[in-house]
Amino acid sequence: MSEITVADPIHETNTTRALTTSTSTSHDTSPEPFDSERVPVTLGTDIRSFLRVANRVEPHDPRIAYLCRVHAFEMAHIKDTYSTGRGVRQFKTALLQRLEQDEVTTIAKRKEKSDLGELRRVHRHYKNIIDQRSDSWDLENSHKEKLTNAREIAPVLYEVLQRFTNAACPQGLAETDIFVPYNILPLDHQGNQQEIMRLPEIKAALTALRNIRGLPVMQDLQKPGASVDLFDCLQCWFGFQEGNVANQREHLILLLANTHIRQASKETFELKLGDGAVDELMKKFFKNYTNWCKFLGRKRNIRLPYVKQDAQQYKILYIGLYLLIWGEAANLRFMPECLCYIFHHMAYELHGMLTGAVSSTTWEKVLPAYGGQPESFLNNVVTPIYRVIYEEAEKNKSGMADHSTWRNYDDLNEYFWSPDCFQIGWPMRLDHDFFCMHPSDNSKGIKSRGTVEAKEEREGHEDEEMGLKSEGNEHEDTGVTMEEVREQKWLGKTNFVETRSFWQIFRSFDRMWSFFILSLQALIIMACHDMESPFQMFDAIVFEDVMSIFITSAILKVLQAILDIAFTWKARHTMDFYQRLKYVLKLVVAMIWTIVLPVCYADSRRKHTCDSTEYGSWPGEWCISSYMVAVAFYLMTNAVEMVLFLVPTVSKYIEISNCQLCMILSWWTQPRLFVGRGMQEGLVSIIKYTLFWLLLLSSKFSFSYTFEQMQIKPLIGPTRQIMKIGVKEYDWHELFPKVKSNAGAIVAIWSPIILVFFMDTQIWYSVFCTIFGGVYGILHHLGEIRTLGTLRSRFHSLPSAFNVCLIPSSLRNDQARKGRAFFPKKFQKESETEKNSVAKFVQVWNQIIASFRLEDLINNRELDLMTIPLTPELFSGLVRWPVFLLANKFSTALNMARDFEGKDEYLFRKIRKDHHMYCAVKECYESLKLILETLVVGDKEKRIVFGILNAVEESIERLSLLEDFQMSELPTLHAKCIELVELLVEGNKLHYGKVVKVLQDIFEVVTHDMMTDSSRILDLLYSSEQIEGDTMHISGFPEPQLFASNHGQQSIKFPFPDDASLHKQIKRFHLLLTVEDTATDMPVNLEARRRISFFATSLFMDMPNAPKVRNMMSFSVMTPYYMEEVNFSTEDLHASEEEVPIMFYMSVIYPDEWKNFLERMECEDLDGLRSTGKEEELRNWASFRGQTLSRTVRGMMYYRKALKLQAFLDMAEDEDLLQSYDVVERGNSTLSAHLDALADMKFTYVISCQMFGSQKASGDPHAQGILDLMIRYPSLRVAYVEEKEETLEDKIHKVYSSILVKAVNGYDQEVYRIKLPGPPNIGEGKPENQNHGIIFTRGEALQTIDMNQDNYLEEAFKIRNVLQEFLRHQRQKPPTILGLREHIFTGSVSSLAWFMSYQETSFVTIGQRLLANPLRVRFHYGHPDLFDRMFHITRGGISKASKTINLSEDVFAGFNSTLRRGYVTYHEYLQVGKGRDVCLNQISKFEAKVANGNSEQTLSRDIYRLARRFDFFRMLSCYFTTIGFYFNSLISVIGIYVFLYGQLYLVLSGLEKALLLQAKMQNIKSLETALASQSFIQLGLLTGLPMVMEIGLEKGFLTAVKDFVLMQFQLAAVFFTFSLGTKAHYYGRTILHGGAKYRPTGRKVVVFHASFTENYRLYSRSHFVKGFELLLLLIVYDLFRRSYQSSMAYVLITYSIWFMSITWLFAPFLFNPSGFNWGNIVDDWKDWNKWIKQQGGIGIQQDKSWESWWIDEQAHLRHSGLIARLIEILLSLRFFIYQYGLVYHLDISQDNKNFLVYVLSWVVIFAIFLLVQAVKLGRQQFSANYHLIFRLFKACLFLGVLATIISLSGICQLSLMDLLVCCLAFLPTGWGLILIAQAVRPKIQDTGLWELTRVLAQAYDYGMGAVLFAPIACLAWMPIIAAFQTRFLFNEAFKRRLQIQPILAGKKKQS
Repeated sequence: MSEITVADPIHETNTTRALTTSTSTSHDTSPEPFDSERVPVTLGTDIRSFLRVANRVEPHDPRIAYLCRVHAFEMAHIKDTYSTGRGVRQFKTALLQRLEQDEVTTIAKRKEKSDLGELRRVHRHYKNIIDQRSDSWDLENSHKEKLTNAREIAPVLYEVLQRFTNAACPQGLAETDIFVPYNILPLDHQGNQQEIMRLPEIKAALTALRNIRGLPVMQDLQKPGASVDLFDCLQCWFGFQEGNVANQREHLILLLANTHIRQASKETFELKLGDGAVDELMKKFFKNYTNWCKFLGRKRNIRLPYVKQDAQQYKILYIGLYLLIWGEAANLRFMPECLCYIFHHMAYELHGMLTGAVSSTTWEKVLPAYGGQPESFLNNVVTPIYRVIYEEAEKNKSGMADHSTWRNYDDLNEYFWSPDCFQIGWPMRLDHDFFCMHPSDNSKGIKSRGTVEAKEEREGHEDEEMGLKSEGNEHEDTGVTMEEVREQKWLGKTNFVETRSFWQIFRSFDRMWSFFILSLQALIIMACHDMESPFQMFDAIVFEDVMSIFITSAILKVLQAILDIAFTWKARHTMDFYQRLKYVLKLVVAMIWTIVLPVCYADSRRKHTCDSTEYGSWPGEWCISSYMVAVAFYLMTNAVEMVLFLVPTVSKYIEISNCQLCMILSWWTQPRLFVGRGMQEGLVSIIKYTLFWLLLLSSKFSFSYTFEQMQIKPLIGPTRQIMKIGVKEYDWHELFPKVKSNAGAIVAIWSPIILVFFMDTQIWYSVFCTIFGGVYGILHHLGEIRTLGTLRSRFHSLPSAFNVCLIPSSLRNDQARKGRAFFPKKFQKESETEKNSVAKFVQVWNQIIASFRLEDLINNRELDLMTIPLTPELFSGLVRWPVFLLANKFSTALNMARDFEGKDEYLFRKIRKDHHMYCAVKECYESLKLILETLVVGDKEKRIVFGILNAVEESIERLSLLEDFQMSELPTLHAKCIELVELLVEGNKLHYGKVVKVLQDIFEVVTHDMMTDSSRILDLLYSSEQIEGDTMHISGFPEPQLFASNHGQQSIKFPFPDDASLHKQIKRFHLLLTVEDTATDMPVNLEARRRISFFATSLFMDMPNAPKVRNMMSFSVMTPYYMEEVNFSTEDLHASEEEVPIMFYMSVIYPDEWKNFLERMECEDLDGLRSTGKEEELRNWASFRGQTLSRTVRGMMYYRKALKLQAFLDMAEDEDLLQSYDVVERGNSTLSAHLDALADMKFTYVISCQMFGSQKASGDPHAQGILDLMIRYPSLRVAYVEEKEETLEDKIHKVYSSILVKAVNGYDQEVYRIKLPGPPNIGEGKPENQNHGIIFTRGEALQTIDMNQDNYLEEAFKIRNVLQEFLRHQRQKPPTILGLREHIFTGSVSSLAWFMSYQETSFVTIGQRLLANPLRVRFHYGHPDLFDRMFHITRGGISKASKTINLSEDVFAGFNSTLRRGYVTYHEYLQVGKGRDVCLNQISKFEAKVANGNSEQTLSRDIYRLARRFDFFRMLSCYFTTIGFYFNSLISVIGIYVFLYGQLYLVLSGLEKALLLQAKMQNIKSLETALASQSFIQLGLLTGLPMVMEIGLEKGFLTAVKDFVLMQFQLAAVFFTFSLGTKAHYYGRTILHGGAKYRPTGRKVVVFHASFTENYRLYSRSHFVKGFELLLLLIVYDLFRRSYQSSMAYVLITYSIWFMSITWLFAPFLFNPSGFNWGNIVDDWKDWNKWIKQQGGIGIQQDKSWESWWIDEQAHLRHSGLIARLIEILLSLRFFIYQYGLVYHLDISQDNKNFLVYVLSWVVIFAIFLLVQAVKLGRQQFSANYHLIFRLFKACLFLGVLATIISLSGICQLSLMDLLVCCLAFLPTGWGLILIAQAVRPKIQDTGLWELTRVLAQAYDYGMGAVLFAPIACLAWMPIIAAFQTRFLFNEAFKRRLQIQPILAGKKKQS
């Protein structure tokens, strides 16, 4: 220890403790490695590298390990001297104990005299390894590992060596090269020899980046061991972080290289970067910045020199500056125009520095405002704006605060859409209102005149230089006086306020609602005139009446103007004067029209003098009145809009132009915003979706007007009759007896009809979606190959189709492929240009089949049957097709030849007619010939064999085969050949004699039985035998038999030599001879069949040409990850707290794949796997079948595998193609390195795991699982957020950093570290996670993948084609998002999973197909979508993150892209797998989350702007495909309530009875039938038609019909009706009260039983309460209509409502596995009673106590606004209708209609409340100490109530029916009072009323639970019910013959 000075440990009691250890320590026992991964977060990650190296070198150099740990301890002590960080004290103690243990034991093992010498020796050893091998780039794997290991260890040892050298002799260690961790490009000089750095395009980009010629001299810019480049200059000037600079340096190099290679000459690769590549990137990166400058009227600060050589350097500097700003902007990346503002100023400073400009104020050179100190940009630019974002987000209160009280990302970003943003200045004025989060006190807002004046003068001159200052006085613009600075004020919302109101729907889609309202009015007017023909509308009177709709239009515009002002009131401070003026003028103009139009209309009606008899034609009947003239003027603006709609180019120019005239024209119609301008489609697209909607609306209006179901025209007559009938007596106390014309009855009848009219367009959309989507799918060949039979019949065309789609060729172009979708025969013609295309197809096909085997979709036999052999014949176009195509073909040909009678040419023609049969016969003959040539080596035998073969071939040529050979003996020959091949396959030396015998048998069969003339062959044999006989006489030995050994020389070569290709050929020959008909059904696995069929179908679909891998677009995949499963652990597999272990579940659900897995592992069962140590393979197998991260990563890494194979095919020669790709890659390290380099340059996969750092620090197994994934896939990268504590000025504060890591030597190695301004999660979690990781992605495209998704190798081969869609511009603007198809892989077992799978499939296929074309309103719905990465990173990212409002964060990426003139497409030739929830509770949570998200979308500015900026028909498409679906679902449910409450009013008031008796209203039946039909259509067509069409396209229409019928038997209608309730409830409640939140559903793989308590908690308010309400309405309606209405009419009217109510009440129990098991029923009842009685409180979860759940269930009301509470109270008043109506029907009321009867009913309710309160008080006073008194008290109360009832029965004629009716009357009243009390909770919470409310609510919930539980318990007594439930729930499992019962039995079965 003489050379080592250990830093003092923590200053505690023993500060001078010596590092000693016990002398009894054994020197032979190797100590355990110190845990290097459990380092406290507060100490950072630097220490971990020293501990890792210590563990790594300890076996060979234990003293070095000790010294590394000493250095780690010193670092920990320096960073946290007093051990204040969490876990630091424990870490230091453990490390110190280890040092004490190792001190003496290691010093004896060192090989040098001193520790310093030992360090130098080991460091020199590793340094020599680096020096010797770093120049070699084609090393073997073992050498690569050593080199990687040395590069990891040497820098660490150098740092330790430097520490000890400085301690012994300062400046005693020379500089040395330190290995720098890298991501993709090793940019240090040691990495120059790596293959990726040798690519010409990389060299060209790197050379351009290192061109610093002519830049200002920088003294401080020195980088040891590396070249200085432009990024170093930017870092030095502006103070960017080192990690950010390194990250963006690599980013830009890869972008430049990939762009350069696409534009470079195909003949030569220039090392000089082309200007075209830089210009393309400039255009993409600064398109948004240019538009921003143009919008604000500012000049761009991107200024280029006139010298061309310097221009490229400047361009790269500007691009690099933007990337560095973006890379360090953290949460500011969601604010693209804020980044434009920052870049605008920094670009000005950059240009000033480059040109040496001098400030006109200071007369000094222009320098960056914030200098170039480390982290200067982060601290001075990013952090101040971030603090604003953070503080505003805090005011959100976790989504509970109103949106108008805080500024979200959009509000803050949109401030930079106004020229006012330049008042912030540069350097930024932190006292500007933008940085004000809360209004400050007046005293804080005053500054001295001198300070303000000096600051304003300095910054004003800088603004003037930068072209930022407007004309006029700056102080006047900013409002700053010379005497004082005004107080900062909170700016408030910007441009838009997310107001929580249903009026937002009308405000956004006002044109649609106005259109429907006016249409309804017009239809009613036409029906009132009894029109039979549309031409009758041109009658003068009718026409003028119809034109009265424009008066309604004017009123609606007034309403719209009022809403605009009301909803934007809180954003008025950020609006300019002209915008506020416009809102006021619109209101004034609208009000003027509401006066002018009615006056003119009344005047023209009063002065109507037109006489229609004077005119002979209907045009002459028009009366041009003053009203018509007014209408003409009123419609002038609409006429202009119509003209512009038909000329989209002009309309677009007006919107985006800065011309003053255009701005004036667009000022009135649209607010001047940066987004939403120029979104017009091309004229062809406009015509397509206009025709779609014209057809749809025509159908809707025709049906609504004419047919009886919709009741407009048929309802006019009955309405007139109702108005004429006078009803004088009512069955209750009529509150409005003077209202004439029976207005109440008319409202009750018409209200549901009007609601149906507004929502039935959604139904018509489903119908037309089915028709158009189906036709589109048929035209694009969707589902052409859906069965194995079709696949076999078209398999011969796959190579040519593959050649056209997936093989790059310079001889083809897009023009040559036009029409290919309709003329697939062109494949053969085009394939002739590629000689080796078939060989390439075979390579790819074999890789696909091999991947099937690795995924255990097929077994070994199927692998052999489906593989295509690689033979030289492939280059001549001859393919040896896979055996499953040729199955039974050879035996069929043998039978055909055996029984054939006729000429040879007819037989040959018959065989050739079946191509596969011909191939099988030919291949069998060739294979037999090859085997005989190889097997027979004796001269005599060779002559005989070749003689026979020659005879056969000559007979074939002469067409005399049937004459020369007896074909009847072919079966015998066939059997002998099989026997021979089986012996050859077995290859047993002991069977040599058997082989000889079989050959002799074959010889005899051929010569004696088959050949008609075998004399020539026999002559060859006899002549040979004669010669041998003569030899025998001489030698004295008998002659050997044919094929036997001859004097020690073998006549046959058996067994065959070890030749893999020969063995494969023999094996294949054996399969051809023996395979049966069952092989035609290969593969057996349904998933394998589906994937092969889809891949084959996709080759015939329209897709772009595939470029070479080197020329393709680069792309990245990113997966956000939180805390989901990475891999199932061994404990998870074999033991579960759920119903059944995962491993058992998987083996039962996937039995064929389980058998294939065991076969691949060469084990018999699970115990065999355990005994052979294959637990890891078992974990992977199970994890790949769950919704785990490992499944997703495996799928996405198929991209890399596919790219490497395709790169190999691009450069492979013919001889390479004859070998398997895997063999070639393993045998050629140079080729392998080159393929890896190309794959790295084109593909990057980043998992954004925010919690990885904390998981790793806490020892969470998830962290180890992620590390295992990085080790398994070395190119995988993980980005995470590190949170650590640092002490600054004696204060502890948290520091956050974004870190990228990769796996090196089994550990995670930090690549980049970028410090953040604060915690990144201040909005929605997932988009913040994506935003944190997006800076580490690469490429020009980005695919966002969820961790419940999967990918397939065969689909990955098509990624090049998909990316080409970005470059294939069929329209004026390129696509910005490419939509891709999803396959739901979780629908294979339970019925619910099946329903969900079909529902999702229909949406992601036929639904999105129509959205993209022709409707042009597809946004971002599926995570497989590919983003134009550079478009989106310059426009706010790939999602939005504002809390609550962006709950459905993904769809906002599509909204944002469209608003910013993007274009979204959809392509179905590539699919990605996706998992969905599989049980009802998970599905309902998912539906609730989506409904919440749609309700927030309804309030969002994105939907508002899309709706207002789209043209009318595109706006309709937007509505009915986004929020309209959910709003119409809500309307359909409301329609049911409106109808029933209307009927309740008619029945209880006596109106219906009176009207039927007086007028016999026959139309009521048709009315009610219409409503019932509406419900049927909603449940049937809406959810069924698109689904049936898509199933029909992909599986056949007969299968579709069968599946649809089967779904109904499995209660699909129940499921979809229940889902309708979920959507309606959560959508409506969220809009009214808020409370939207992310609802984790879990992705469990185990089928489990949900308890009754859990179901009640989930569905009580959303379904059960509503179901009971519907049930109550139906019962009351039934009780009081019986006297005058038949039961049949009642059933026809209400059957669908009965179905809905019962569904909402009992569906959760029907779809609950084992829901009718008596044991579960008993447990559920006990659990229910425990839950309902458990008291709540702080810390008690809602699943443990009813009270906690009840309080949490009201959370949405806690922060609800006053208006929402009033609406809630008004809605609750409907429950009082029962009481008001029923009390007048009691016998005790004796037909008294006085209002006092109703008052007395409230007295009864009050008495009941007193009784409840009395019991409660009695329980509190007497139940504990005076229990007997309490019982007597209750008995007295009971007897008193009973006596009262008996007395009333005798005196007032109270009947039993009265008691029942009272229950029906008072129960709803009590529930209404509870709802009102909950709404006014803040007012009564501290009173006794709230406790009474809680008691009543508990009683109601207990009662509802008991009513629900009773029928379930009764049904559980009958075993057949449980069996029936199991059958319909798991019918899919039964169809696949899966043993589902053991799974349902769960742990009981296992035990």
